[in-house]
Amino acid sequence: MDLDHTTPADAIAATAARLVVEEGLDYGAAKRRAAKQLGLSNRGDLPDNDLMEAAVFEYLAVFCADTQPAELAALRRLAAVWMERLQEFRPHLSGAIWRGTATRLNDVHLQLYCDDSKSAEIALLNKGMDYDVGSVPGPRGDLVDCLSLTVDCPELGEPIGLHLTILDYDDLRGALKSDAKGKTERGDLNALRALLATTAQPS
Repeated sequence: MDLDHTTPADAIAATAARLVVEEGLDYGAAKRRAAKQLGLSNRGDLPDNDLMEAAVFEYLAVFCADTQPAELAALRRLAAVWMERLQEFRPHLSGAIWRGTATRLNDVHLQLYCDDSKSAEIALLNKGMDYDVGSVPGPRGDLVDCLSLTVDCPELGEPIGLHLTILDYDDLRGALKSDAKGKTERGDLNALRALLATTAQPS
């Protein structure tokens, strides 16, 4: 991207995309650091997430075309394994692995839609798995539990973080609504299997 002929938002997105891919930062942190590096302090200059995602895809295509597709596929297969194991909780994959921008630096983010908020914890305990409990914003604006654990990824030869956001079954309504470009923020196991079969980006 030619930074001499772009808006401040474009410049921040291009710089932030490198931070997302090379350091594993989330979009918010990457935007703020990029803006600081470029001396752009006006919050109105920050790119929206659609522009950020486009910049990340561009960066991946230019600098990571020989490694990222295989790493993404490995992470999607790992996600599928855990979605199968947690199928009773209606798991949906979200984040960079679903959207197609993930590298080995990204964790697996699954959303579980549970009839009982403690049922997933009980299932992990029954499997003898250690996890930490944290909180993340839920779809209704309140905080919900997020169970975080570390799992092996044999294809990548390293451990990967797995985060399970615990949502109410009723939150599943509208969860698969598409954005203006026809993309969804999450997908179930069948949708993930379709992605793995076609290697296409989610739609």
